[in-house]
Amino acid sequence: MGSLDIKSLESSTPMMNMNNNPLDPEEFRKQGYMVIDFLAEYYKSIEKYPVRSQVEAGYLRKKLPVSAPNDPVSMETILADIQTDIVPGLTHWQSPNYFAYFPSSGSTAGLLGETLASGFNVVGFNWISSPASTELESIVMDWLAEMLSLPKSFTFSGGGGGVMMGTTCEAILTTITAARDGLLDKIGRHNINKLVVYGSDQTHCSFFKSAKIAGISPANFRTIKTTKANAFSLRGDSLRATIEADVNAGLIPLFLVATVGTTSTAAVDAVGPLCDVAKEYNMWVHVDAAYAGNGCICPELRHMIDGVEKADSFSFNAHKWFLTTLDCCCLFVKDPNALVRCLSTNPEYLKNKATDTNQVVDYKDWQLTLSRRFRSLKMWMVIRSYGVDFLRNFLRSHVGMAIYFEKMVVKDTRFEIVVPRSFALVCFRLSGSAVLECSGQKFLEEETLNEINTELLESVNSDGKIYMTHSLVDGIFMIRFAVGATLTEIHHVTYAWKVVQEHATALLARLSMIAC
Repeated sequence: MGSLDIKSLESSTPMMNMNNNPLDPEEFRKQGYMVIDFLAEYYKSIEKYPVRSQVEAGYLRKKLPVSAPNDPVSMETILADIQTDIVPGLTHWQSPNYFAYFPSSGSTAGLLGETLASGFNVVGFNWISSPASTELESIVMDWLAEMLSLPKSFTFSGGGGGVMMGTTCEAILTTITAARDGLLDKIGRHNINKLVVYGSDQTHCSFFKSAKIAGISPANFRTIKTTKANAFSLRGDSLRATIEADVNAGLIPLFLVATVGTTSTAAVDAVGPLCDVAKEYNMWVHVDAAYAGNGCICPELRHMIDGVEKADSFSFNAHKWFLTTLDCCCLFVKDPNALVRCLSTNPEYLKNKATDTNQVVDYKDWQLTLSRRFRSLKMWMVIRSYGVDFLRNFLRSHVGMAIYFEKMVVKDTRFEIVVPRSFALVCFRLSGSAVLECSGQKFLEEETLNEINTELLESVNSDGKIYMTHSLVDGIFMIRFAVGATLTEIHHVTYAWKVVQEHATALLARLSMIAC
């Protein structure tokens, strides 16, 4: 066999012009400034955009070429195209007039932390792959545990610990998988079709999606009804009755999700009593506080997670209301070994002395995927840049604005609060009495009232001045007003209420004309 001809190989290999090096430092500096300037101008002028995108489905395919370009396109051209083609198709989650879903609050520290993490671009699957990534995550998770006044059992020093994931979906799937394997190891894998999981009719849909992925039979999903009388909170007596029926039928209780801050109304389940019931049946209890858990760093709101000390795991999404850009779900567990036992992998190419001698945490064994992002860097920067006191006051300001909005709703007799305000979410609607008064009717079907409020919401959202979303709970259509965008101030809330009133006045006038 002949020797390798290096000169021939070099001459036949396409060489990259160093001016086009994909990671040239000076080109990065130049283009980086351009992107930062673009975003700065975007935030500066964000209020001029319709909050909810006004485009029609399929708009972008009509604008962009069918095939990818063969030749490079300048950053100037790309940014110009983003402005003309992409921005119109965005719903502007950072707009101060955004009151939909739950917030995805951003910040300078969060954005720059994300930039630094992306710039380093480390893949921190185990400790040796980037020690700072692992160790900073463990430290920051303990900081958060302290800020939330979580029991020591959820911290590394107390035998537990925390891990940063992408979303609540990952946190629930991870914990339900750990619970499943832990129980099946005791009772036998053939009994998987007997395992039952529990949540309320307000539990996030990701729970049942996760249970399905984990192999739990859909026939064994229990959705326990809540009532308006209990503010749509899951209660211990309802859980007990459901579990007892399953046990009597020969089924095996496995897992319960207790929610603090449900998606529809921010309802709060009775965590302590639910844990007491679940523990009688040796169930794993996960507390999902995706939205509201952020607010629980405020001492006056901490009681909302009372009883969490009895749970097995707890999670919240810092990317919702903690000034930390998407994505960052913080999961705390009491028994990390439960995760490691079912999720651990140890191939030869990942072996190293620190891991083999159990000196370090390898987060790859705490989650579903192998690769993982350096999320702790942006969280560390957010906490250090703003401090705990500022973060608490930031959250309090949104709660205060929600209280202010609620008071304005109550003052206008045409509207009603559907459920008591919780955290910074107000659920309201145009009242039946207001509709009856303008229509001259004596009776109004709930379905008809729902249709009228649906029309009101779509009318408000259609002009793009503000954006709200809805929910349908116990047959009641309600409009959700969620305060939480970083740029929102009190005058934005006042303006939003004025917009709602104007559209309601026009709608009621139209109904009155139809009645005549």
